[in-house]
Formats: sequence, C-alpha cells, structure tokens
Amino acid sequence: MNIIVVGCGKVGLTLADQLNKEGHDITIVDQDEKVLRHAVDFLDIMGIHGNGAMLQTLREAGVQNADVLIAATSRDEVNMLCCLFAKKEGNCRTIARIRDPQYTTEISYLRDELNLAMVINPDMAAAKEIERLLRFPSAMKVDSFSRGKLDLIRVKVPKESQLIGIPLHTFQKDTGLNVLITLIQRGEDILIPNGFDALEADDLMSFIAAPKDVSKFFIKLGVDYTPVRDCIIVGGGRISYYIARYIDEMHLNMRLKIIDSNKERCEYLADVLPDSIIINGDGIDAELLKKEGIENTDAFCSLTGFDEENIMLSLYAGKLSDARLITKINRIAFENVTNEMNLGSVIYPKQIVAESILRYVRALENSKGSNVETLYKLADGKAEALEFKVLNDPDLINIPFADLSFKQGVLICGIIRQNKIITPRGSDVMKVGDRVIVVTTNTGFNDLRDILEVKKEEDIHYEL
Repeated sequence: MNIIVVGCGKVGLTLADQLNKEGHDITIVDQDEKVLRHAVDFLDIMGIHGNGAMLQTLREAGVQNADVLIAATSRDEVNMLCCLFAKKEGNCRTIARIRDPQYTTEISYLRDELNLAMVINPDMAAAKEIERLLRFPSAMKVDSFSRGKLDLIRVKVPKESQLIGIPLHTFQKDTGLNVLITLIQRGEDILIPNGFDALEADDLMSFIAAPKDVSKFFIKLGVDYTPVRDCIIVGGGRISYYIARYIDEMHLNMRLKIIDSNKERCEYLADVLPDSIIINGDGIDAELLKKEGIENTDAFCSLTGFDEENIMLSLYAGKLSDARLITKINRIAFENVTNEMNLGSVIYPKQIVAESILRYVRALENSKGSNVETLYKLADGKAEALEFKVLNDPDLINIPFADLSFKQGVLICGIIRQNKIITPRGSDVMKVGDRVIVVTTNTGFNDLRDILEVKKEEDIHYEL
C-alpha cells in the first residue's frame, strides 16, 4: 500500500518504521530538513521536505495515488487540515493525531465532518493502559480484547511459585480456573507452549483469562495481589489528566496524588480534577517524595517528559518501597537494557498508537473485508496477539480444531461467542460472528486464514 506519514516526531517515525517493515511504500513529510534526512537515511524511505498542510506538498508526496495518509505532527489543527486536503485531493483514507483534551468531547463530530478513518490520541491510549495496570497491580502488561471481555496479562513467575514445573495441560485441574498460558519469554527465547511445557522461575509469562479469574490465578501463582488504594504520579501532563478521568469514571477506590513543577499546570489540574490531590513541587526532590508517602504508596507512576528522569524516579521508588511501578518511555529504545532494570511496567505511547494503526492497515489489505479487530505486539515485537472476527469461510467454520492444520508458532487462545468466553479445546469449532484470539510468533497476519498451514503440492492427492 502507498502510505504518507506527515510528521517526523516520535509517533510519526515509529509508524513509518513499523509500516515500512510490513512491506508498504512509505513517504514521510516534514518541514525540518535535518529530521527528515535522518528519517530517510535511517528507514530507507521516500522523504518530502515541506508543510504537510499545504496542497502542493501533498501533491509532491503523491497524495493522488495514496491509500492512507497519517497526519502525526505535534499540532492538532495542522493534522486536521492536512487530512481535509488529502481527502479532497486524493480521496485516500485519513488518520489524524488529535491530542488536546479540549477536543475530546468533539472527536465523533470531527471524525464525521472531516471523514476521518481514525483519530489517534497517544496520551489517551497510554492512560487507558496505565488505568488497566492499576486495576491489575501484579501485571506487567494488560492487553484487552473485545472491549474488555477478555484480558491477556503478562507477569513474571516468582522464584518460589508452586506452579513451577507443573505441565501446562494439568493447569486447569490444579488451579480450578479457566486460564490458558499463551506465551513464555525465557531470556532471549520466545515459546508458544504446548501442554507438556512447564513454567520456570523468572519466566515472563502471558496468560489469558476472564477478568473474574485473574486475581485468583495471581494468588495460585504466588504473586501478591493487593489492590491499589494510593497512587503517586510524577508529571502533570495529558496522560496524568486522562488517568485521573478514567479512575473517576471507573469509580475506583483510589487516592491519586499528582506532582508537577509547573504552578499554572497544577492550578489547572486542581480545577478540572477535584477528586485528585495536586502538588506543586519538584518531582525529583527526594525529600518531597518521602513527605508525600513514596515509601508507603501502593503505586508509583513516572510520567514526566524526560525518559532519563522517569527511569531514575522508578529506580528510586523501587528502592524505597514495594510500590507498583509504571514508567513512561518515549525515546529510549534499548528495551533489552531497560528490561533488566526494576522499572515495573514500561509504557511506550508511540508503540501503543503504532499497534492500533497497524491493525487498521492490515484490515484494509484483507480482500475479504475488515477481519483484524485488535492487535498487540508482544515480547519486544517478536510475537503478536490478534483478535479476528470470524467470517463465513468454509475452510474455518464448524471444523473441530483437532482437524485443522495450524502453522507452527500459532496458538488459539480464546473464543468470544455472544459474550461467552470459551477456552478452546480440540473439539471446539469456530462459528460465524465469533471473535477469536490468536497468539503467534509469525508476525504479519492480515486474515484469520493466515493461521492455517498451506498444503504443499505433493501433499495434495487427486482422485482419478
């Protein structure tokens, strides 16, 4: 597909990188020639120097023949104007990055009036993920499917867990819970487990379960599951604002403290977030943090605009307390290094946005229509979790899983059928309208049919 990305910032560069790796023809547009040159050299893609909100620049980028245009500059109004011009000139599908909370209540109107295919808000998406992590305080990452009906949860296996060494096929019997282990990351190795595999200490394990079973499984696993009652956030930006809003909307019994050094920002937050405690002060002041209860807090979120500061704050909080740690990282890409640090759950807002757009682009590629409902990158991008909607495909529906031939590295994790959650067994089948959750180390699936092993010519026998 021909895709134009306007804006070479963190989000734009990440999107161009991910989409380029998936084999699309990418053109990136930016007014900063130095930044643009870096993107072109680093990604080996086409670059256009100019203002993406100008018709001449879009024409030079090839908007007439583009399939998708993504406007991801730092200015919401520029992004909306860019999408408007692109839609009029090229009639391509348009995606706009809109961050300002003032537009939150008008997103539906803007989407309809500008005929946008999608509106992305990295801050809101990151806040939603953090809110889920605060609800599941023992998890390192929580990915939700089918609007929260099913959760894929990542957790580290404790050294003294009683479930270590037990074959996975006996898990349901041993725990009495409907839980399925979907992925095990053991050092550099990524494993889609079978029934004879077993957990080892310090494994990074992903499991899928209904929300009602999650806390019970944590207890069986030996992971502490104490609800978060007090949370300290350093950094009063948009993400913190959205977190407070989500906590209020979910009616969570949680006391929230937000620390920020900008007095005007604190005054604004105090006005719009009356249920939160807003503190004007330096978030890296050790004495202030101790005074505000860092040693006893249940959760600590480092959400400043500086990666290095967030890393140091989380390391400090982890040294002083047993708090649930959440660390926001925007630029630093050394995941193999940060994974070794005690940073708790690391949030990459740009990656969250990239996943949602990749899902949309893959759905466009599918000749049968939109099939990919949800997509998450797992294990540093080495695996994926996808949600598909089952269409009327005779090669898939009403055939027992035991009779289907799946590719290596594919696991069917769950079926959602009329709000009922099914943990699939060999005798289960897919039906039209089902939502099917797949975890795979084969990245790049666009269609549910991609999970099937394609028969070789010599394997096909013809009747004479």
